[in-house]
Amino acid sequence: MKVTIPAPNRRLGSFEWFGLVGLGGLLVGRYIPVARIIPFWGCVLREHTGWPCLGCGLTRVADRVAHFNIPGAWEANPLGTVCALLFALAAVVTVLHFLFALPIPEVELDEREWRWVRIAFPLVLLVNYAYVVVHTRFPHLLS
Repeated sequence: MKVTIPAPNRRLGSFEWFGLVGLGGLLVGRYIPVARIIPFWGCVLREHTGWPCLGCGLTRVADRVAHFNIPGAWEANPLGTVCALLFALAAVVTVLHFLFALPIPEVELDEREWRWVRIAFPLVLLVNYAYVVVHTRFPHLLS
């Protein structure tokens, strides 16, 4: 892994876009009750089959993280909670970057490290989905 720290700047790069999306999502989660104001909001797969989709719980995660209810968000979707917290961190760093020209380190992975990411990511998705399925379909197993 190669980490470089650029000179102080206020450039808009991919990390800053990630932070702005995170800030927008957290503001929506905090101030707009999406699940209550949009009549068709919900998981179609879960409504028709009873089985959750990979994204089940993400609206609750956004709402709960925006209201600082991290345990509740974790219960809804653990991986979604980790991602929401990373979005929140990116939002804070992006704001500091624009206010104080804070340089954001640039990380570059070599081929071997990317291979591990490509192996680990699907495994993490699978474990998270297994948790969501057990949590929604078989909650008595978690008691």
